[in-house]
Amino acid sequence: MLIEKKFVQMSLELNLFFARIMKEHMIFMEAGLLIKNSNLILEADQLKKSFEELLEETIELSNGVISQAAVDSREFVTPYTLKAENTVESLTGICINQNLTLKELELKSKPDFNCPPDLEEHVFQLNNRAINLIVEIINFKETVLSQVENCKLFTFIYPDMQEHLIEEAKFYLKNLIDLQERKIPERDVLRTEVFWDHIMGDHAEFIRGLLDPTEKDLFNRANDFAILFEKLLEETENATKGNIIKVTKKNLEATKEIAMFKSSATEGLLACKIKSLINPLLADHVLREANRYIRVLKAYLKNY
Repeated sequence: MLIEKKFVQMSLELNLFFARIMKEHMIFMEAGLLIKNSNLILEADQLKKSFEELLEETIELSNGVISQAAVDSREFVTPYTLKAENTVESLTGICINQNLTLKELELKSKPDFNCPPDLEEHVFQLNNRAINLIVEIINFKETVLSQVENCKLFTFIYPDMQEHLIEEAKFYLKNLIDLQERKIPERDVLRTEVFWDHIMGDHAEFIRGLLDPTEKDLFNRANDFAILFEKLLEETENATKGNIIKVTKKNLEATKEIAMFKSSATEGLLACKIKSLINPLLADHVLREANRYIRVLKAYLKNY
């Protein structure tokens, strides 16, 4: 059973991370759709704006409340996020609220924070609104995917990537529902690691598939990570209580490695030194997800 302060802190950290992820999913979908499907582009843009509003409110509530570990993890924003947003907005014409990034870069943690009586209820209502928005975004993503799979819609996003976007939204939804019921989300260590290993493997495959054919070295490195996380996923799925620490340590080391790879790739894309179909915000996006996973794994190991 979560105490008031922990509920508030975990809720805000979850929304800070995933509300940004969700709104960026809509940016990627907008950029991947054709003008012919302007109705879907407009719907994606409205969902993006809704998550920006949710994120803005979350940021206002979070300063001094979130943990130092969350601040240090760079899972909310990285040193590349602002420049990546500016570049993508300039290249695509999609409006991105960069003031949110500036505010997140200023977020601080106060270890002696005391939770005011009304904050818990405010956060509870925030979570409820987030849940409603997540259901909307899942329905939208599933509609687009269904049309693609039935050859009624063309998009520059792989169907597998669209499934990936749906899985992340459902994971966010499940964690929020757990919090609303005062359960600790991601408590099942192996189930959480299975999810994130799958996500990391997907990232490697997407990077591999979006690189220009001339980028052979990067292609091979991405392919190596895809193979590595496929093996780790199988190992994690078959793990037992007896070897869970060993498996978690292996996942941590692999995720640190892929985070370094993603960081270098983001720098290369922002400097226009990598030929690909990857936009720099997508690169920064998957880097933040690796940073999140690293924090989750470190927290597990610290408690064992």
